[in-house]
Amino acid sequence: MGGYGSGRPSYKQKAEDYRSLDVNRFHREGCLNPGRQGNWVWSRDGEETGRIGYKAEEGRLVLNYRVRAYGGDWEPITETINLTHVDCHYGRKRPYFRCPGVVNGRHCGRRVGKVFSGGRYFLCRHCYNIGYSSQSEARYDRMLRRANKLRIALGGEPGTAHWIAPKPKGMWERTYQRKRREIEWCENQADHLFLRKFAHLFSPEEREMYFGEG
Repeated sequence: MGGYGSGRPSYKQKAEDYRSLDVNRFHREGCLNPGRQGNWVWSRDGEETGRIGYKAEEGRLVLNYRVRAYGGDWEPITETINLTHVDCHYGRKRPYFRCPGVVNGRHCGRRVGKVFSGGRYFLCRHCYNIGYSSQSEARYDRMLRRANKLRIALGGEPGTAHWIAPKPKGMWERTYQRKRREIEWCENQADHLFLRKFAHLFSPEEREMYFGEG
């Protein structure tokens, strides 16, 4: 399933179902500094669910782990993922992985923030045809989720049944007003999209009321 020299699955898998490596987390924890080595551990509810070995070299990250396909023997894997850096504000540089995948005979090389264990190797989500759960949501659900995230960030409660929270202490007024406008826009879009989706169930009078059409 995916990997070097293999084909791309035709169905969409979910990123949340796979272990991943986040280049930003590696960077924050100093794991990309040349010479740094150790184990990267995944856990859930405080229990370890997996680990791999890593070693940072100049311009690349070397992974060591084992895989077992279809109940067969464990196979040791050594994978090298090249790193690249992009200039950002204040003279800093942001790291990215270069996906080492080869799909249908073509090298990927995408600049990505995460790689996933969708097969024998850690590759980008494009190589494994992986999507995020949010991408399968209806658009009005995505709008409401975005609005609720902003409501919570302001210190309020999610949902249109609640007032938008007052300006948090220390926040610029213009920033607060921008967030308020974005919340209102997202919720208005969600209402409109929801009504449009089910417009065929409305009576002519209701369509006239909501959309100005008979």
